[in-house]
Amino acid sequence: MPVYRRADLSRIIMLVLALFLTAASTSAFAREFRAADTQNESYPTVQALHYMGSLVAERTGGRHEIKVFHSRQLGEEKETLEQTRAGAIDINRTNVALIGSMVPAMNVLAMPFLFRSIEHLQKVLDGPIGNEILDSFEPYGFVGLAFYDSGARSIYNHVRPVTSMADLKGLRIRVQQSEQMVEMIRSLGADPVALPYGQVLTGLSTKLIDGAENNWPSFVTTDHYKFAGFYTLTEHTMSPEVLVMSKKAWSDLSPEDQKAFREAAMRSSRFMREKWRDLEVRSRRQAEDAGVKIVTDFDRKPLEAAMAGIYTKAQQDPAIAQLIERIRKVQ
Repeated sequence: MPVYRRADLSRIIMLVLALFLTAASTSAFAREFRAADTQNESYPTVQALHYMGSLVAERTGGRHEIKVFHSRQLGEEKETLEQTRAGAIDINRTNVALIGSMVPAMNVLAMPFLFRSIEHLQKVLDGPIGNEILDSFEPYGFVGLAFYDSGARSIYNHVRPVTSMADLKGLRIRVQQSEQMVEMIRSLGADPVALPYGQVLTGLSTKLIDGAENNWPSFVTTDHYKFAGFYTLTEHTMSPEVLVMSKKAWSDLSPEDQKAFREAAMRSSRFMREKWRDLEVRSRRQAEDAGVKIVTDFDRKPLEAAMAGIYTKAQQDPAIAQLIERIRKVQ
């Protein structure tokens, strides 16, 4: 049996310790991250999350993986946001209107008729303003990773074509569970009904609601178009989706892994944008082929004017007023 000197034993102990620490840094801290999305498996946001997961696995040598729970498997958006803030869910894709009750700057991105076009929106999100907004999440228990496209939201119903504000009067229109969205629809003369996304189809089919408001892909992929034959291109909001991570999960990552997650999220945003453009075109064509009457010829100015109260209220906060003005100045 070999006899080791004290110096040799010390070197062996140090080597074993170094190997242990290396193993700890590469495998003991490896984990699976749960990501929530309410859309179906083929939807661009879900595909983007899978793409992000493949990038994260590649960049971390397989140590970290993202498991995507789509189709409301972990609950409706409002529920999953609470779970994400608490750390029970690691990553969440949500619309900015819903997270606005937790992160005030998000309400600005959901302001009606703020963005002149999708191109204007993308310039804002891809520039300094977008980065500043993502950086504002941490005090509220989230880390903002990236924005996803969500197109323009318009109003649809099964009662009559909406060609003016007068046609909206008395219609029960589903809105997101957002105080700002409730106020917006009420300002247009309709009766807002706040419902989770997953309950809209039942609401339309049972005539609990007369209509809703959303983008082309959501209108078609959820089968809403089969129960609401009138779609008016109000394009009243262009609120994007936002990808957030639980601050608790983020803090467990090393700086190198945080960089890998953030870069993967940004690349998934560009990936999602390409998928989204194609789906928008196909969704509108599918609705047209199904006989949905699309109203494009109407005066939007009265609708925009009806939002004055919402802007007056929001701009009482100097920071919000300044952000709105900066967004409007982006060319």
